[in-house]
Amino acid sequence: MTNFDYIVATDFDRAWLNFELDLPLKPGKNGKPNPFYIDRPRNPISELSDALLAPFYRPPKFFFSGHRGCGKSTELLHLLSNPDISRKYWPINFSIRDEADIIDLDFRDVLLAIGSRLFREYRNKGGELPGQLLKELEGWKGKVEKEISTIQEGRKEVELGGTIDAFFLNAGMKMKLEPATRVVLRQVVENDITGLISIINHIATAIYSREHRIPLVLIDDMDKPDLEKARQIFHDRREIMMQPNCAIVYTVSSALFYSKEFDSIRDQAVFLQNIYLHPPMDPNSHYDEGYETLRKFVHVRMSSALTDADALEAAITYSGGVFREMARIMRTAIGRARRRQAPRMDCSDVEWAATEIRNEYRRILDKEDIKLLKKVAENNRLEYSDRLRPLLQLLALLEYRDGENWCDVHPVLRKLIND
Repeated sequence: MTNFDYIVATDFDRAWLNFELDLPLKPGKNGKPNPFYIDRPRNPISELSDALLAPFYRPPKFFFSGHRGCGKSTELLHLLSNPDISRKYWPINFSIRDEADIIDLDFRDVLLAIGSRLFREYRNKGGELPGQLLKELEGWKGKVEKEISTIQEGRKEVELGGTIDAFFLNAGMKMKLEPATRVVLRQVVENDITGLISIINHIATAIYSREHRIPLVLIDDMDKPDLEKARQIFHDRREIMMQPNCAIVYTVSSALFYSKEFDSIRDQAVFLQNIYLHPPMDPNSHYDEGYETLRKFVHVRMSSALTDADALEAAITYSGGVFREMARIMRTAIGRARRRQAPRMDCSDVEWAATEIRNEYRRILDKEDIKLLKKVAENNRLEYSDRLRPLLQLLALLEYRDGENWCDVHPVLRKLIND
């Protein structure tokens, strides 16, 4: 979609498109917020913005997390529309998916991606780097290619690209797509990790000297690797990940927030909570602020004439305050109303959508999971255990952070655990 396409739907065909599940909202025209963007109550992105704008001795690093579907990608992109951020920083945003294999992700892959994207995006935007730096990069490139050839026992010297631009692009693609080359490249980087960090820092310094703005790297989708990978990158190699001389916001798996290793990132951690819809132990009481936030989420995408008011309220309740779950329920309900050739979405459509989601959980939750969900429904306590963590990642359990932390079962599962 282009910015021009963000329009309020007046028919079900367009409404179905507007509730696309994987649609991070890019900044609107002239750096303004996207028309579909909805600010959430007590949005922690404001905390992150304030921290980035505060004075510092070294460019800051932050670890940004939240549950699946809560809107992390959209909030990172929203930072780009903040004029104060743009005045202080030269920002870039990219997904680690584009640079590496997220199933087999390593700290060396991430550092190479940071250096590569800083260089490529600055050049792509017309930036000119000093000749001395380009010469240094050529020397480093030649050293890397020579060491790869040596590791491969005297085979023909490897060329990852005739130019530095091609080298960075091809190295990333080989890291992502070629497991054998990935192993060799990681070994070369490991042998001279200070050399790679030095290259990153020299690129960042050159950008700052030309633009008079500090490079800010926003890395999305780093919350996708499993807990063990997250531990290896952000706990075991934390000091190395803090070394690049640029500001960085790393997305981090929410599972890390429920592990003892969280202590390693505690001081720079920002968590994007779900929308608060009801108080603990009282799901039948509604917080108007949360419900109004999700009504706006729907109404900027779809005319109110397309849904009954009661159906919309039911959809909000079933969403549990998770933006992607809200989009998922609306999309499924809209699809059913469209198939019925109905003029409006009604409660039967929303119940259909809730049943579809509940059936998905029914396939993957075992008896022990159901027991734990019942226990949480009875006390709403957020107790960190090996059993709790996967249920939070599945969104079978939803955490809320308004004052004291607490959690509750996903609303669509209440019928399942009560059967």
